[in-house]
Amino acid sequence: MLHARRSQIVDEITEERMVKVSDLVQKYNVSIETIRRDLEYLEKNGYLKRVYGGAVLDRSYGQEPAYEHREVINYQEKQAIAAKTAELIDDGDTVFIDVGTTTLEVAHCLGMKKNLTVITNASLIAHSLLDNDTCRTILLGGEMRRGELSVSGFLCDANIKYFHANKAIIGVGGITIDNGITDYHIEEANSRRMMIDRVEKVIAVADYSKFGVTAMNSVCGINRIHSVVTDWSTPSKMVAEYRAAGLHVIVAPRLK
Repeated sequence: MLHARRSQIVDEITEERMVKVSDLVQKYNVSIETIRRDLEYLEKNGYLKRVYGGAVLDRSYGQEPAYEHREVINYQEKQAIAAKTAELIDDGDTVFIDVGTTTLEVAHCLGMKKNLTVITNASLIAHSLLDNDTCRTILLGGEMRRGELSVSGFLCDANIKYFHANKAIIGVGGITIDNGITDYHIEEANSRRMMIDRVEKVIAVADYSKFGVTAMNSVCGINRIHSVVTDWSTPSKMVAEYRAAGLHVIVAPRLK
């Protein structure tokens, strides 16, 4: 049987999809070494996957968490990533914006940009840009997905072929040095690949929980990404490793 604390950690990670070592140390009033031993045991027995600074639900190659869950988890981190990403977009840019909860936050931060053209497969993103009178928004067609209210499939991909852009803002299901950017949804992964092939610069947005995770569908290697914007919770050691591998990593500070 699992020790009571380990059982509670399993319950927490099943519900929240990830846990931080620092939070567990504080919650259970034990040492870092004790929590690390707990996580090592739980990983060995298939309950979770350890990443720098914590652990994630062992969902590699599997199902994507529900949109309703992704919409609220790590919300402060996503807001900070979005604000920093918006700084990389210039007035007059043409930008692909991929579907995702973090990319939606980026769209919310583009209200002050002038003369943008945004091409997106996410109706929520398109709708969020309507208040910007100088922004031209192009919504791609295709089969609509519940929850995300995004489109994908051959119709969407056929639409993408008509466009080229300065930049693409790409969501991330998972990112590792060896496997690059990966995603859970087959059709959306293909749309991401097509967007990447049609831009000058690719900007990936990934909160700390996406690092060390590999999803089922390969999108691209890290050598194809010009910048990845993450948050302050991504461990500095991990940031250094990705930078050493040649990836330009931008760390967004906590918003005040």
